[in-house]
Formats: sequence, C-alpha cells, structure tokens
Amino acid sequence: MKPFLIAILLFFGHFINAQVSVVLPINPNENSTNIDLSKRDLQVTWPLDNGVNCQLVINLDKEEPLFRSIAMGVNNQFKTISSDVDPIFILNSGSRTLKPEKGWTIFFDKVPSRPYTSNVIKIDKREVNITKKGNRTYIRIGDVSAPNFQGSIEITIYNGIPLFNIAAVISTQKDATAILYDAGLITDKPWNEISFANLKDQFVQAESIMETSTNMAVKYRTIIGQGEGGAIAIFPPPHQYFYPLDEAFNLKSVWHGPNYRNMVSKYGLGIRHEPEGDHRYVPWFNAPPGSKQRLNFFCLIGEGQADQLLEDVKKYTHSDQYVPINGHKTMASHFHNEFIINVVMKNEIIPTAPEFVDVFKKMGVDIVHLGEFHYTAHPKGPDEIRLKELSALFEQCERLSDEDFLLLPGEEPNEFLGGHWMALFPKPVYWIMSNKENKPFMSSHTQYGKVYRLKDKNDMLRLLELEKGLAWTAHPRIKGSTGYPDAYKNEDFFKSQHFLGGAWKPMPADLSSPKLGTRVLDLLDDMNNWGDKKKIIAEADLFTVTMENEMYAHMNINYLQLDTLPKFKDGWAPVLNVMTTGKYFSTTGEVLIPNFSINGKGSGETIKLNTGGEAKIHLNIDWTFPLNFLEVVSGDGQTVFRERVDLSKTGAFGSEEFQLSLNLVNRTWARVEVWDIAANGAFTQTIYFSK
Repeated sequence: MKPFLIAILLFFGHFINAQVSVVLPINPNENSTNIDLSKRDLQVTWPLDNGVNCQLVINLDKEEPLFRSIAMGVNNQFKTISSDVDPIFILNSGSRTLKPEKGWTIFFDKVPSRPYTSNVIKIDKREVNITKKGNRTYIRIGDVSAPNFQGSIEITIYNGIPLFNIAAVISTQKDATAILYDAGLITDKPWNEISFANLKDQFVQAESIMETSTNMAVKYRTIIGQGEGGAIAIFPPPHQYFYPLDEAFNLKSVWHGPNYRNMVSKYGLGIRHEPEGDHRYVPWFNAPPGSKQRLNFFCLIGEGQADQLLEDVKKYTHSDQYVPINGHKTMASHFHNEFIINVVMKNEIIPTAPEFVDVFKKMGVDIVHLGEFHYTAHPKGPDEIRLKELSALFEQCERLSDEDFLLLPGEEPNEFLGGHWMALFPKPVYWIMSNKENKPFMSSHTQYGKVYRLKDKNDMLRLLELEKGLAWTAHPRIKGSTGYPDAYKNEDFFKSQHFLGGAWKPMPADLSSPKLGTRVLDLLDDMNNWGDKKKIIAEADLFTVTMENEMYAHMNINYLQLDTLPKFKDGWAPVLNVMTTGKYFSTTGEVLIPNFSINGKGSGETIKLNTGGEAKIHLNIDWTFPLNFLEVVSGDGQTVFRERVDLSKTGAFGSEEFQLSLNLVNRTWARVEVWDIAANGAFTQTIYFSK
C-alpha cells in the first residue's frame, strides 16, 4: 500500500507543479483571435484575410517545450509546421563606461574589449496573461531570467497575417549595462530542410546540419525551416536589430544546427549578433536600469514551400529597396567610400561601373551624397594636391551620374566650425581649408578656375553664401559632434539659411524604445523651440559599400519632392532647394509619408492658426509591417508636446489617408512621426506657425 500512496503523491505533485495560471483577456471580442484553454494547452487561433487560420498551441506543462505546435489550416483542419519547439534567447551582458561627457549617448565604445558574460535566458512557465488591443493579441508568459535580469516572454499575434513576434522582455537594475542577443527556435526534431538567400541573392536549400551549428551570411536577414505541413521563417526587426557600426559588413546574422555556441544542445535556427562587430567601435545596445529591453524576432509561417515564404518575407522591406513615389526622388547621404583616394588617385584601373554605384542603384537610391576625403586626403593642401583630388572627385561624379542616378560630390570637412559637419554645394567648387600664406580669399587658377582659400569660420560662411552651399552637423550630440550644434547655436553661421541643421541616424541603440534615433529627433524639437527653422536630413555614415554588405539594415533614405532628377552638368541646385525648404520626409524605408499638411500647408512652410489654434492635419501613409502609432510633435518655444494616435488596428501592407483635428493654440511649430511594430519609421520636417 505504501508504494502505491507514494506513487499517487508523486503524480499529484507533478500535476500541481505542471499547472500554469492563465489570465484570459477581459475584452475577448476586441479582435478575431480565438483562445481556447484546456488543462494541457492554450490554443491561440487567428484568421488570415484569405480564409486560412494560423494556430499556436502553447503547452502549459512547465517541463515541456513552450509550443506544442505551430500550424495553419482551414475549417479546423490544421497542418503542423513545427512541433515541440521552444524559443531560445542568449543574452550577452557587458559594461558601458558612462563617461561624464557622454553618458548613455555614446558610439565610441568597445564593449567586447571588456569582460562580458553570455547566458541562456531561463524560461520558467509560472503564469500566462493574455490581453487584446486592436488587431493584436499579447500573450505574456512569466518568468524569464538571466544573471541581473528579470522579465517575461511576450508573444504578439497580428490578425490578418501569418506573422507573430516573440520577445524576451527583460530589465536590469544594474547600472552601466550594455547588451547583445541571439535568438531563435529549438527542437529535438530538426526541420527537414533549411533555406535562405545567399549573398548572390540565390535561393539555397540545405539539409539540416546534425553535427554542430553554423553561422551564415545571408541576404534579407532570414532563415527558413521547412516542415511537413509548411515552412517557418525567422528574421529580426530589419533596422532595430543592428546596432550602429562604421561598417555595414555582413556579420553572419543567422545560425542553424545543434549545440549553438556550446550553450544550446538542441537543434535550432535563428538570428545572431557578432560580439566583436566590425572590430572598430562596437557599442552594442544600451540597457539603462529599469528599462524594458525587447529581445525579439519575427516568425512568418506558410503552408507552401520555403522559396515562396522568403518572397513573402521580402515584401516587408520591399526586397530591401526604396520604392519610387510619384513626385519624389530618393536621396542617401554621408558615405566615406573613398573611391577617389583608394582607386582613382592611386592610378589603378578605374572600373567602368564601380560596385558601390551598382549597390545604390539596385536599392532604388536616386541621389547619393558622398563624404569623401575623410581623414584620407589633403583638405589643407598642398594646394595642387588638394585641387587635383577635387578635380578627380568632380570628374568621377559626373561620369558615374546618368539620367536616373545622381552622384553628388561631398565632404565631411570638420574644420572651422567645431565638431563634425557635412558640406554640399550646388555645383563643383574648388576650396582649400587653409590659408596660412594669406593669399586672396578667392583667386583664379589657370586649370581649375575659381579657387577659394579659407582660414576661419567667417570665411566658411562667406563661401557658403557666395556659392549657395549647405552645411549641417553630422551625427549631432554624439561621436565627434558631442556637444554640437548646441555649442554654436548662437553663431552667425548656424543662424544662416546656409546651415541646414543636423543629420539623423539611429544611434545610440536601445531595444526598449518603440522608435529609432530619438537623439536627433529631440534635437529637431530643440532647434524648433530655439526659433531656428532648421531641418534634419537622414544620413548613413558608412564606409565601404559592397553587394555583400548588410547595407539595408544600416541605411535610411530621404524622399525629396522632385519631379525630375537634375543633370550633373546643369548643377543640382534643385536638390539643395528642396532640402532648404524642408520639402521632404525621411524614413527607414518601410513607412512612407507621401503627403503631409496642416491647414493645407506642407512641411517647411509657415501658416497662421486661428485664435482657437485649430489645426487640420492631413497625411497619407503607406506601410508594410502593421503600424504602431502616429505622433504629432509640437512646441511653444519652451516645451515639447506629443499627441500619440494608437494605430494598433492596422494590418500589414496598407495605404491610408489620415485626418486629425488638434488644438495647437500657442504652439509655434509641429511635425509628425509614424512608427511600426518593428520600430521602423518615418518623420516629416516641421511646419511653422506665425503669430
């Protein structure tokens, strides 16, 4: 009798231990996701637009894999794509220096040069909490933990599409922490085949590797597992996942196989980071105390074959291209490709079609603004060397420009003004950043024509005025521009219409933010409150540009309101005019704002509101990933105000006209941002209000 009682008690104890508390949504009819709860499982089923249903069966047994099955089907006849799989997260946790002059706003850091730890995040199924909002259903599973970190798993379902997001949402109370993560799905039973696009953009199918895991360089940041009932693609947020680096090298961002990093014994496939980065400055992600870091990845499932599923994944980033918009031309800025110094000036064979030009053309970039001669040339002379370098730059830019592509000569001079800054003139201009011999400010050269020699910031402003050029702060408030443009905001050159403002790039990186690049968006708001009608241009700030690079993840683009592309030989004043007047929007590529106005006036313009401050905001938005929110940002010269519009009812691949009525009484300016579920976004330039 005793052994029998012991067996009963052991079984009962296991049963009790296996139970997980489940809290169902208080608004079950908020969307079409259906939730069925049994003692063993939580079945979550959601409809697609074509009548097919997707299903996640979550295993409530604490000792079993989280997903009993991932499936698709019609009329409750489901085909299993993956079964008995667990999400896996590996957290790398290092230290941030937090130097007083920079704090969390830092790029010049080398986190992996200091000791760091790597740990598999432990998932302990204790409770499940399900909530609904708009078209999204959130399944939060606690607890998860790693040394110094606590949190939960969050699975987000999106009605209408076979997409879901899996995140480990974790926080630490430890200060000065920088993090990195790898993630994916693991199982005892491998997928039949593994698929991806190689660096030549060829679809590749391979058998599951059973000996040890492998890291791979792929296009579209995606790896696919093929099962009997369909396929599952795993990929990261296309821009947020890649912290800022100088180089856009492809660092093998996916993995598959068993024994990954000698830390995960099961077979898996997923996404990864290279801790050493590009071996230059490697800042990782900020993880301030108390912030909720979302270590996340997307899963897209399909009933068919992996090649079609990859095509479906590519739609979310327009196949890593910037799509054309009527009445707009795309412009990318700030590239230190150094083609002139590394190739032309070395008297090497100059390729008819350099690779970097083909890269931009394939991505759908119409205009490229270079940042040549970045600590490689002779900006201060000797005069003849400097002039020869400029001549080569102008010659190659003209040669490589055509009816559909405009290559603009540009530099990051970093002289005279303070910090780092970019320069762009509307035509070739010969200028030397030194005048030690007190030669004339402007003189005539027998070969090059008009030549300028500058000695200070006053000469720089004079040159910008005479040649109708533009300057702006490169990577403001970070890197070599830490403290700028704030330090010179009262200078004549900054107040001038020839000083555009600053440039936007999403750094530093923080996975707790639902948007990218708040450092520069905050600067734009500050400049608006200073009373200066300044603009922000999106910049890439990258060095080598090759087909094999992970360019799209590190890129951004500006959509300029231009009907036609200027010809190089005629000059490109129309480009500078659009920039100066603010007739453009900037984006990561997935969210587009082709039209934006307040009371009928567009970005860069000035309007007068009525005494009640009534503002009719109109904008058209096109998007791929479901949208997260729209934010109207405004100010009164002192304070910044934010009106956020929840867009959780949106699905994927939409195009819609939005009209908002806001009271902006006593405000002096306003602008708009739009962000999606993957932290991709777009922002307009400012509209100003007169008294």
